[in-house]
Amino acid sequence: MSADPLSADPLGAGPLGPDALDDTSDGEVTDDGPEPEEMFASGPEVEVELRPQRRLRIWQLAPIVALAATGSLMFAFPLAFDFGDSGAVIAMLGLLICSCAAGWGMMAARRVGYTWPGLPQRGSGRRPDWRVVLAYVVVVAAVAVLAVWRVARLR
Repeated sequence: MSADPLSADPLGAGPLGPDALDDTSDGEVTDDGPEPEEMFASGPEVEVELRPQRRLRIWQLAPIVALAATGSLMFAFPLAFDFGDSGAVIAMLGLLICSCAAGWGMMAARRVGYTWPGLPQRGSGRRPDWRVVLAYVVVVAAVAVLAVWRVARLR
């Protein structure tokens, strides 16, 4: 057998075993890494957010805007021009499509963290003020009643 240095076990229990480099002269093991004073020698610790900023992207907004524009045009044209007996149906369908786009937009905005003015942030644990909620309900109901009333007058 020849004494080949490459065939010898490098992790064997010799003077240069796996823990030999961590041993100090008195036989204790040293800590890994820098000391706390060395870590923050350049200044105070700064926290950095690793997640990307949450905002609506163009690919999220484009279908919502297209649906809202289509619905509003379907609602407006039968009111502006005479479409005969089908005008009320087209206007109501346009109102429905526009309302769906508004709901879709609100849900997308809520998902990225936007809220309505006067309402608490999602997940904050605070309860919304009942007067603000009542004001929003009254405004939405008034718009819906006026839209249905206007379409009903087409017949």
